Amino acid sequence: MKKYDRWNALMELLATHGQIDIDHAAGQLKVSTATIRRDLDELTAQQMLVRTRGGAVAHSVSYDLPLRYKTARHASEKQRIALAAAAMVPPDGIVGLTGGTTTTEVGRALGTRTDLRSDSGPVEFTLVTNALNIANELAVRPNLKIVTTGGVLRPQSYELIGPFATSVLNEITLDIAFIGVDGIDPVRGATTQHEGEALINRLMAEHANRVVAVADASKIGRRAFARICGLDQIETFITDTTATDEAVQPLIDAGVRVMRV
Repeated sequence: MKKYDRWNALMELLATHGQIDIDHAAGQLKVSTATIRRDLDELTAQQMLVRTRGGAVAHSVSYDLPLRYKTARHASEKQRIALAAAAMVPPDGIVGLTGGTTTTEVGRALGTRTDLRSDSGPVEFTLVTNALNIANELAVRPNLKIVTTGGVLRPQSYELIGPFATSVLNEITLDIAFIGVDGIDPVRGATTQHEGEALINRLMAEHANRVVAVADASKIGRRAFARICGLDQIETFITDTTATDEAVQPLIDAGVRVMRV
């Protein structure tokens, strides 16, 4: 197993359990305990975790796995979700995209659509995002007008948050907003791990004619720390085919259109 793959696996263990035991991790990854110790020391140097005797722990109880360590999780499901989401965007549309791995895939799918055409000029549609990674990746697409919100960068997710971001969102309207979520359930609605991101996501939803939540099936029934919005604000939820009838029925009963792709 290559170093980067080991680091991904270690961060997954940390996100799941809140701590890492060297002997257990070595057995899980089928490498020596000396290798795990070196990996943990390097991750500590990057301030990704805190070393302890015999292992490591997360920096806080409510651990938010950085975006670069989430990208491989449910990758094929997220790509299918993204294609279905991108297909909902009309020509000349104004699209809002929050940060996250699934919305990043939505941005990629939008950037590669060849069927969108504009009668009024080279700009085919406008993309508003608070995620620097999405803006950076799509900046070379000539069919996109990219609008970023400004704000303070949150390194874990590459998202801009804070009053500068909210001031921009309060002055615009969106045809459709794609909202990434860390949890969605019929009582709390859509939620995410960080309160600053939740506020930006909420504003995008409030300023959009249509709100589409996107997440793989592992997020259904989960509740994260900060509430984005209730299900009454969400028109459609796009997830993957591993979502069971039992899992999605409460969302459907709440009036959300559920697409499993």
